[in-house]
Amino acid sequence: MAVKHFLQFRDLARDELEYVFQRTRIIKDRFKRYEPYHPLADRTLAMIFEKSSTRTRLSFEAGMHQLGGSAIYLNTRDTQLGRGEPVEDAAQVISRMVDIVMIRTFEQDIIERFAANSRVPVINGLTNEYHPCQILADIYTYIEHRGDIRGKTVTWIGDSNNMCNTWLQAAEIFGFNVHVSTPPGYEVEPERAGLYGTDHYEEFADPMDACLGADLVTTDVWTSMGFEAENEERMKDFADWQVDVDMMKLARPEAVFMHCLPAHRGEEVSAEVIDGPQSVVWDEAENRLHAQKALMEYLLLGRIES
Repeated sequence: MAVKHFLQFRDLARDELEYVFQRTRIIKDRFKRYEPYHPLADRTLAMIFEKSSTRTRLSFEAGMHQLGGSAIYLNTRDTQLGRGEPVEDAAQVISRMVDIVMIRTFEQDIIERFAANSRVPVINGLTNEYHPCQILADIYTYIEHRGDIRGKTVTWIGDSNNMCNTWLQAAEIFGFNVHVSTPPGYEVEPERAGLYGTDHYEEFADPMDACLGADLVTTDVWTSMGFEAENEERMKDFADWQVDVDMMKLARPEAVFMHCLPAHRGEEVSAEVIDGPQSVVWDEAENRLHAQKALMEYLLLGRIES
């Protein structure tokens, strides 16, 4: 199979993503039954971090071990990448020594350049522009709890960041709708989001209007990594964009709440919502592990029957 990368959500076609969801269910079921499953024995994952992480590192490292392989952690501060080695040179070397690479970095351009010079699959663990592995887990979590996401409404409240961009890409692929409400000055940038059309999203000035009739309400921190200098200004700008009980009451009764974590209770979400009965954030967090295992299996082995 030709080398496939997962650098943004649309890098896989709908049928491929649906296959990954099927495999996620099977792999998760085996995990819950304590049934060993080692299809990636003797395979090695290199994890390259420029941005720090808890869930990304743990889910990829534990996932690779659970599939029978091994994972190597590399921080750019401790490697030649942090001392000016060209990304292209690093990709040529690293991809000759491992079987698959995950990168968590700032600019999307970095991971695109790495993948262009890699002999092995490259996975985007997060960039400023996209967070495809998180949305993979989020959509699987919705399917697990509520069934097919086609035709449903996802409401995004807050900054039009990498999570929002990736939800918008996913909506075009799976045929659901995204309601976006951001403070003035933080609106969606279609080119940055990689959107080709506007058929599957609508912008709302009032976050309450955006939540009306939603099947899923989701948000993220007001100040993403790399934007800390703007924190004080953002605290003021986003004050009316906290997902609270009143917002959730406008969504459908069976609506679920998601957050990619870490969360700041009392800022982007109230404690009553994230710790309440509609919240599925802990299943969502766990499903990063299982969805990424299915993704790595697919990128390395293609479609399998087992």
